[in-house]
Amino acid sequence: MMQTLSSEHPVLIVNAGSSSLKVKLLPQALSLLVERIGGDVNIKTNFAELTAKGIDNHESAFKVCLEALAQELPLEKITAVGHRVVHGGERFSQPTLITTEVLASIAELSSLAPLHNPPNLEGIHAARSLLSGIPQVAVFDTAFHSSLPPQAYLYGLPRALYSQQGIRRYGFHGSSHDYVTRRAAEYLTRPREDLKLVSLHLGNGASAAAVSAGKSVDTSMGLTPVAGLLMGTRSGDVDPGILLHLLRSGMTVNELDTLLNKRSGLLGLSGISNDMRDIWQAAAEGNGHAREALEVFCYRIRKIIGEYAAAMGGLDAVIFTAGIGENDPEARALTLKGLEFLGLQLDPDKNNSREIEISKPESRVKILVIPTDEERMIAEATLQAMA
Repeated sequence: MMQTLSSEHPVLIVNAGSSSLKVKLLPQALSLLVERIGGDVNIKTNFAELTAKGIDNHESAFKVCLEALAQELPLEKITAVGHRVVHGGERFSQPTLITTEVLASIAELSSLAPLHNPPNLEGIHAARSLLSGIPQVAVFDTAFHSSLPPQAYLYGLPRALYSQQGIRRYGFHGSSHDYVTRRAAEYLTRPREDLKLVSLHLGNGASAAAVSAGKSVDTSMGLTPVAGLLMGTRSGDVDPGILLHLLRSGMTVNELDTLLNKRSGLLGLSGISNDMRDIWQAAAEGNGHAREALEVFCYRIRKIIGEYAAAMGGLDAVIFTAGIGENDPEARALTLKGLEFLGLQLDPDKNNSREIEISKPESRVKILVIPTDEERMIAEATLQAMA
């Protein structure tokens, strides 16, 4: 049971990236984003005008955020700090109070998420240093997918790679998939445990999840967040033989990492941008590469809806969320094209509105657009851990 937020017991949410720090106080909805830490720092807030120099690490960035928040409420009123941690491996399937031992485990898991867990740890260290008397909780992106069955998480590799090195499918965007499927069940006035749902988190990072009987039973991201759907700059699924070919052709491991994570996806296919708005505009002007990038993006999502309907043995609703999912009706329409046989009937007028339900009344499978709120989910999970 998720815990309810209250203004008397605010929770501070921390999401630390490699050169950024995002904090949000809930339910007061006070947010700050510090970008380009260690360089030409940029600070965005929704409640104050801030400029700062000399922010060269996460602790100094966090200090600036706390000074701003202290102008709005006494910091000692903060009940807990909830940290987004990307990779929890198989060790963490629930929000977890942070101890020295937990920190060591998160550090060990950095080998599975070298781009994400180390900066997550920086945020935790900064918060523990500056808010030492306040409980700290780690909420893991992978936790919601800890219910995956072996048939969904095992790769066709020697079992020792799983048993000794933990190489398996983990999945990510768990807080988002958890949040929007809960809200979908509320909207449909049915228990989530009675529903078969496909959740589509479509942004610069994109993933799908099959949620049956209230649990994640399959998801598109894998050992790392580079797998699955086409994304802004990430390739999604590719033939592993291609990677061997590139390595044998002289590409280094670091160059391959950059290729897959930063130069592929919509950016790589279109040759234009990782922003869907730019690609739609180019496609409208007749750019064939832009059009093909859009087709590939939506085709992969279309296929996975069918895959997950088969995996769950049925389908009650498809949920679109995140930047593209919530705000791009053309992408939604192109994705759903041809899925009428599954019972998905899109209402064009509703699709171009801001309604939650965008399917026709007679559609057997509901089509929903639900804004995600990962910070709120992390805050509620933090309170759950403390309870």
